[in-house]
Amino acid sequence: MKKQILLLVLLIGTISVFAQTGNIKGFIYNKETGEPVLFTNVYLKGTTYGAPTDVNGFYAISKVPTGEYTLTVTYLGYDTLQIPIRVTPGGSITKNLYLQPSAITIDDIVVSAERQEMQTDVRTAVVKVTPRQIERLPSVGAEVDIAQYIQVIPGVVFTGDQGGQLYIRGGAPIHNKVLLDGMTIYNPFHSIGMFSVFDTDLLLNADIFTGGFNAEYGGRISSIMDLRTRDGNKTRFSAKASSNTFASRLLLEGPIKKFTEENASSISYALSMKHSYLEQSSKELYPYAADGGLPFDFTDFYGKISFNGKTGNKLSVFGFNFNDNVNYQGTTSLSWQNVGGGANAVIVPSDGSSLINFHVNFSNYDISMETSEGKPSSSSIRDFAFGLDVKSFVGKQEVSFGFDFSGYKTDYSFYNAYGLNLDHAQNTAELSGFAKFKGTFGNLIVEPGLRFIYYASIGEPSIEPRIGAKYKITDKLRLKASAGLYSQNLIASNSQRSIVDLFYGFLSSPESLPNDFDGEEVDTKLQKAKHLVGGIEYDLGNRITFNFESYYKLMKPLVSINPNKQFDENTLFDVPEILTTQYMIEEGDAYGFDLSMKYDYKRLYVWTVGSWGYVNRKGLFYDPIQQEAVMEKYPPHFDRRLSVNLLFSYTLGSKLNWIVSARWNYGSGFPFTPRSAYFESLSLNSMTDNYTSSNGDVGIIYGENNGSRLTSYHRLDINVKRKFFFKGDAELEIIGSVTNVYDRNNIFYISGLGSDMIYQLPILPSLGMTFKF
Repeated sequence: MKKQILLLVLLIGTISVFAQTGNIKGFIYNKETGEPVLFTNVYLKGTTYGAPTDVNGFYAISKVPTGEYTLTVTYLGYDTLQIPIRVTPGGSITKNLYLQPSAITIDDIVVSAERQEMQTDVRTAVVKVTPRQIERLPSVGAEVDIAQYIQVIPGVVFTGDQGGQLYIRGGAPIHNKVLLDGMTIYNPFHSIGMFSVFDTDLLLNADIFTGGFNAEYGGRISSIMDLRTRDGNKTRFSAKASSNTFASRLLLEGPIKKFTEENASSISYALSMKHSYLEQSSKELYPYAADGGLPFDFTDFYGKISFNGKTGNKLSVFGFNFNDNVNYQGTTSLSWQNVGGGANAVIVPSDGSSLINFHVNFSNYDISMETSEGKPSSSSIRDFAFGLDVKSFVGKQEVSFGFDFSGYKTDYSFYNAYGLNLDHAQNTAELSGFAKFKGTFGNLIVEPGLRFIYYASIGEPSIEPRIGAKYKITDKLRLKASAGLYSQNLIASNSQRSIVDLFYGFLSSPESLPNDFDGEEVDTKLQKAKHLVGGIEYDLGNRITFNFESYYKLMKPLVSINPNKQFDENTLFDVPEILTTQYMIEEGDAYGFDLSMKYDYKRLYVWTVGSWGYVNRKGLFYDPIQQEAVMEKYPPHFDRRLSVNLLFSYTLGSKLNWIVSARWNYGSGFPFTPRSAYFESLSLNSMTDNYTSSNGDVGIIYGENNGSRLTSYHRLDINVKRKFFFKGDAELEIIGSVTNVYDRNNIFYISGLGSDMIYQLPILPSLGMTFKF
């Protein structure tokens, strides 16, 4: 009886405490454009109660004691806003705030949104990217693009200008997931490697996770790139057109129903079109770059309509069509297309301090390749997905949970180097759910999370705990760490040992895989990984930020196409199993550290990045001399020991209308397999063939797998911009750029008998023009 009375007293006390508090929530908008203001602090003046806005501009301050307060918002580039507010017992106040852009110049900006977020979030192994930062990067072809910016991020290795791929802290491209407004984009980068399918001007924010990401993300074992697009202009029609020696682009946007402060509801649209004519222009402008010009062209379309309610509820509908073509005359032609669309919604319940996000989407990705031998290859993935997540705020704590469903069909047909046709078709589905808690306890921020995924095609579940934490020793010095388990079902349609392979397709994990690897039983059909990341952040004043991170990734097992397959599985010949199986298992790890420094003050922006890392793989190779499979540990072709990026940008002129920027990139040499000896390989077809007079082919005896290194890579790019301002909002921008200023002969790979050097892009000057109003 006493226990029951005690529980009743505690319950009444808890209800009483909540009854004496209230909640404040809302959105922060730019008063002139209606766009949300991201990652700014909203607080009650003279108290410790406050919260930052998220990627939607949403804030929530809960469990506020009753009374009268001054709701305050201070943010760079905007006038400070203060509004009196009264909190009543059990009340929930919705207060949308509109910030007026201030008349200050760039000289006054001293604190970034990224730095403010460092104080309130763990943010281990993640870089926040905004359009303003991308514009500071020297552009290739006088066209800024997020693909060029990602190459500067710590831990990212880019293997080549023509057909190169991005490898992130030991993970291959298939291990990286790219999200656009919650939707998976299966091939985000065009074949030339320097341009993405996205329009930089439509990006609102991008978070690039190089490891240790928490439970809200899943389905990949290395990295996540989460990109969000902004709405079209809510107050007026505007356009932006650009043209340069590489491509042309057009962006149209405007309101269908205008946004006003009195009536915050609006309907707006945005339409982006991008087309490259490099294959044609390079023949005239850059005939020295490659025989017959640079064989790349692409066309991208993206459209979006946004419906915004006055209480913050929002619905966006979007669609896209991305196309890419490569034509190596007389040898190989390749093309891919990604078509899709979807919708996402933000719902703000009238009571409580919660935010609900919902998304639904579909896409169809097809890639095909024709070779001079007349053997076509193709791969496709058709995807339908939807998901919902909820974020709730309780005091300084956050609770998030949600689910995702994805159903897709993969279809694959490919001719390998030995002329064998490999094919695989499968329908599968993934159902996942997650829960995450974010708690702030004094100087400690903790983010434990848990993700559950069920892979239907192979009937296998995966339970994946995640954890992140940050401890603020002082406001300027912070320690951080994260760890987690990760899995994925998709495997690449090409061999991960290939140096250059533009045929980028997808397969789901097959039901039949080798049962053992290196003497150990393989008890899963998934690719899996474990991440551990630790680091230090230090702010030197308000202008310089240092970031140091060390990481370790264990990737075990890894599943890929077997490049050694020479016979069908039902062959009558007595050959080693490695020559007959379609798939192979490997394992690997990656470890190293990254150090970066950012200086962002007044007119000067400097970002320096240094990375030191090791990537290892362990797998079977076929030894043609011993005619048996050999287990070897080797560095993959993207194992780069040292990488350095120096980025500089300076704004000149009394009207801030000149911008000079430069980037110097250094990378130590990639590994390659050397040729040890050559011999004459005779193929005698009958007993009457005379080996003394027959002419054979040149045979090659290879050395240690990836036992040698190419020469180091380094390149300098510069960019000069001049802006001309006209009456109203019209603006003209002239851009001059030079890629590979000192014309460095950077080796891409060695082909043929070991004497043919294939080089990266030579010096490429470019001129472009952009007009907007």
